Order: sequence, then C-alpha cells, then structure tokens
Amino acid sequence: MDCINYTSERNPVVDKPIFQDRQRRNDILQNGMFISNPRAQRDEKENHCFECDNSFSDNSSLVCHLKKHATEKPFACSQCGKAFAKETNLKAHHKTHTDERPYLCIICDLAFTYKSYLTKHMRRHTGEKPHTCSQCDKSFSDNSNLTRHLKTHTGEKPYKCSQCDKFFSQKSHLVNHQITHTDEKPYPCTLCDQAFIDIVLLTNHMKLHTRKTQYQCHQCDKSFTNNSNLKSHLKTHTGKKPYICSQCDEDFPTSSSLKRHSRTHTENKTYQCSYCDKVYAKKQNLITHQLTHTGERPYPCSLCEQTFIEKSRLTQHMKVHTGEKSFQCSQCEKAFLTSSSLKSHLRVHSGEKTHQCSSCNAAFLHKRQLTIHLRSHNGEKPYQCNQCNKSFSDNSNLIRHLKTHSGEKPFVCNRCCKAFTQKQHLLRHQIIHTGERPFNCSQCEKSYTDISSLRRHLEIHGGENL
Repeated sequence: MDCINYTSERNPVVDKPIFQDRQRRNDILQNGMFISNPRAQRDEKENHCFECDNSFSDNSSLVCHLKKHATEKPFACSQCGKAFAKETNLKAHHKTHTDERPYLCIICDLAFTYKSYLTKHMRRHTGEKPHTCSQCDKSFSDNSNLTRHLKTHTGEKPYKCSQCDKFFSQKSHLVNHQITHTDEKPYPCTLCDQAFIDIVLLTNHMKLHTRKTQYQCHQCDKSFTNNSNLKSHLKTHTGKKPYICSQCDEDFPTSSSLKRHSRTHTENKTYQCSYCDKVYAKKQNLITHQLTHTGERPYPCSLCEQTFIEKSRLTQHMKVHTGEKSFQCSQCEKAFLTSSSLKSHLRVHSGEKTHQCSSCNAAFLHKRQLTIHLRSHNGEKPYQCNQCNKSFSDNSNLIRHLKTHSGEKPFVCNRCCKAFTQKQHLLRHQIIHTGERPFNCSQCEKSYTDISSLRRHLEIHGGENL
C-alpha cells in the first residue's frame, strides 16, 4: 500500500486537518491509500471530515465515513436499483426483498431483519431507556427518538410546506401533512373499505380487526383497544361539548376534534363554490357542499326512500331502522341517535336560547335556526332549483320544492289513499278523518282543523293576532 508521509510543518496562515480538499478525498476513496499521521498519536480524534463536524480516531474509520459524502455508490441492488456506498449495506438491503428475519425475540413472537432492530425492540420488554435528554429528565430507548425530542427544546423546524406556511421538525411529519392538501388516502385497510392518510392511523385501525377490544362502552355496543379512547367516547353520551372554537363558537366533545376543526380556519382554502362565497381547503369538502345547492343526494337508504348527501349521514340514519338510540336524556325518558340531538333537546328543558339575532330581538335554540333567520334580513337565497329559476333560503325548502317537479308524493293517507309531498301536509289532512279540531278561538267556542282557518276567523273579532 502506498504511503504518504506527513511533515510536521504547518501552514502558518490556516491550520486545517490533513483531509482538506475534495481531490485528496477522492484519491483516498479510489486508491485506498493509507495516510500516516503522527498527530494521530498525540490527539485522540485528529482525523476530521471537512464535509461535516465528525472526527475519527483512525484513518480507516474516516475513509469509511467519507464514502457517505461521496456521490459514487457502486453497489446496486439487482431487484430495485437502489445503490449503496458499502457492500455490507447492500447485503443488509437484500433482506428487505427476501423478507428474511433471522433475529427472533425470545419473549414474544416478533422477528427482525437486523440485529439492531431486535436490540431496540428488547428495550420495550426490559424498559431500558439509555438515551437521556441533557435538558430535561426524559429518556428514550432509541437515539433517533432522542434526536427528534431535542428539537422541541431548540424549536428547530426546518421542513416547510410548499402550499401553506406550516413548518415541521421532521420530514415525515411534512410528508404526512402535505397529503391533507390532496384527497389522497394512500393507506387502505385490507379487511374493510376504509383508507387513511397516515400509516399510524391505519395501524391503529387494524387493531380493531386483529385485537380484542377490551374496553366496552356500557351505553352502546362500541368497544375500544385502549382506555383513553373509551374515555373520549363516553363524553359523546353526555352531550357536553366543553371545547369551543375561538373563531366560530362551534363546540366539540374532545380536544382532538376541536384541533381537527381548527385546521379548517388555518389551512389555505383554494376551492371556491360556484353557487355561493364559501371556500374550502379540500376538493372533497367542496363537492359535498355543492350537493346542498343542487339537491343531489347520492347515498340512498336500502330500507326506505330517504337519500343523503354524505355516507356518514346514511350510516347515522340506519340507526332509525335498527332502533338504536344511545344518547339518553337525564331529565326525561327520551333517547336520541346522536349527541348533537341530545344537546339540542336539553335546551328544551332549560329554555336556553343562546343564538341572538343582531338585527332584531329574535333568539333561537340552535345556531342553524339563526343562520336561516338572518337570510330573512339580508335576502340571501343560496339554494337554487336546477330545473327552474326559484331559489330558497333553506335547503329543506329546496328539497320540498323539487318534489313539485318530480311529482313525488311519498306520504299516503291510510284512510283515503290521498298522497302528499310533505309529511306535515299528511298530518293536517288526517285531522279531517278523526274530526279533531285542535285550534280553538279564544273569543268564542269555535274550533278549527288548521291554524290558517283560525286566523281567518279571528278577523271577525277584530283581527286579533295569535
């Protein structure tokens, strides 16, 4: 082997380590030349890498390290084309194609491709956490976890999203975040139809198929793989929503659901509705919203004639047929399909009308009622019929109107077979058969089958309003 003798003379201006130029590094990597360095005898780590801050106690370690910086990767995988600087790395990589896992855990049935993976895994059984943070008391089983943790002290977030202003401390977090700007869900479950944007979410979901769900909800049939999820779920039965959005006053039962909602205020909203001024961060949300304008309901119930805009609403509706009502009122015997329905019902007991109109004195139990009411002041009618020029302030009015075009009359009287487009019209009609007159005049003894007839009668008494 060729030997380069190092002289004791130093550069009077700049004192650099012996590997101070790229050409010399390349000579070492190509020719395998050994450099005799007397200074290595004096200092423990005198061989410094000029590409990074690493230093080494011997030349052979430095030569090995320099290959990481070299662009040349002569050892290519014959199956996928991935190239490596070292032959040992290529051999280790080959195991990923053969699924060979020679390192078996003696405590559980898990097996690993590399010995280092087994070593890290064994710390789960022993509880060993040899990597301790120098700034706090936390310790970790793996050095990579410690490295990630240290960034929480420095605040370093070098990975920026190209579509919004968010920064991330880890590249994997950025990759996961960027999927939220698309409709992509690249991690499908192999046992059901669900798909996920993140492999962690898929992994947690797979536990529902493969593990026993030990934590059972005593108010419904749902069960969970851990106690924290059960605790979060139990809040949905109480109807309480203590987590309130600071930007729109919407409330949520858990902090995680509030966090997910808060993203709708911070994300870039690039998808504009062509019917109204609303914009959305995700294309799928826009598509779902536009169905409220067109009246289209692509999810039909297989047991009745109802149709729905979203699959989740159809799933919720199916509980009507099964009779499942998991949310019980604590003040009366009524039960409800959803926690939101229970919360709305509780206001009936309290009489609370928290949603006040800023233009008049009207107040409402529900925010949606206020939203519809405000349109009576501003004249907004965002729901337009796609068959004529009529538009409506409320989607339910549009749905009723669409039946005038289709001729659909699903509500049939069981006495005379007369059919109606709306259920309330059928109920008014059935009073004719029962002889019931529920609307009584306060000025005389007359009574009527409907409120409009009573109003006409009151004009005789001087036009008194109800």
